[in-house]
Amino acid sequence: MLKLKNVTFAYDKKPILRNINFKLEKGEQLSIIGESGCGKSTLLQLIYGLHHTPGRIFWEEKELLGPNFNLVPGEPFIKYLAQDFDLMLPLSVADNVGKYLSNMYPRKKNQRIKELLEVVEMSELSAVKAKHLSGGQQQRVALARALAREPEILLLDEPFSHIDHFRKNNLRRRIYSYLKENDITCITATHDSTDALSFADRTMVLKNGKIFAEAPPAELYKNPPNKYVASLFGDINEIEIRLLRPAEESRKKVLLYPHELKLSSSSGAKATVIESFFKGKDYLIKARLNGQVIFFEHHMRLEKNIDVLVNVADDILKSRQKPIKKGD
Repeated sequence: MLKLKNVTFAYDKKPILRNINFKLEKGEQLSIIGESGCGKSTLLQLIYGLHHTPGRIFWEEKELLGPNFNLVPGEPFIKYLAQDFDLMLPLSVADNVGKYLSNMYPRKKNQRIKELLEVVEMSELSAVKAKHLSGGQQQRVALARALAREPEILLLDEPFSHIDHFRKNNLRRRIYSYLKENDITCITATHDSTDALSFADRTMVLKNGKIFAEAPPAELYKNPPNKYVASLFGDINEIEIRLLRPAEESRKKVLLYPHELKLSSSSGAKATVIESFFKGKDYLIKARLNGQVIFFEHHMRLEKNIDVLVNVADDILKSRQKPIKKGD
């Protein structure tokens, strides 16, 4: 189990992180999301041991100490994949992956390199020098190298940010499935809602250096505690209930994703179309509702300035009025 107790850190006088407390079971996968500068990368670096904190960090019974106690930062059972990859550019892809593997058993080493290059889909480029690779290819090599000695804890900082979209989804499935199969605890700091929702057991939201919310991804997405959390997953509408249900007098606002607002032919709130944006399978419609800009999805493009009726299902409206628990 990974355990953080009152972890605080400041580069200067202003704290980047304040009193962070959480536990992570062995093999569990946690995603950390939040706006730039909220402390995601710093938290990974603290766990790895690059910074000192007056708080305490444990893995099982072992306390993980920072640079005030360790001349060489880090622990052999933790791997941290930073955003700069830190590859040996003159070396080949295979040599980078096998850099920290023992040469005592060359056949075993080569088999391990081959296995990992298959996981990150880089087998065909094994002999190519790292300096000749694209940023996305280098990132995939760095992922393979981080897994080479099979860590107990893997810390990933924006691990798929440079990888082409067409390859990213399959690669994510392969990486996170590999981690689950091998019972490797993983923390992923990310801006990508797919990383946060699709593959994590829990998602943590950081804001102003504190844990702002924490829950299983589906719960956090379906019942966001506020607009900030919901906005991390995409466009969000914050609408007074009385505008959607004229019979109600409540001025309370609800958070609704664009796909949850539907056109109605008979009832709902009147909105005026401003613009339509093609998204592939449908359109994102920008409209004005009682002076407020809203977004909803529709299967076809709508003409500008036409009036439409928008509505939301009763069960969605009801569920959004139940607050989710916040983190520490």
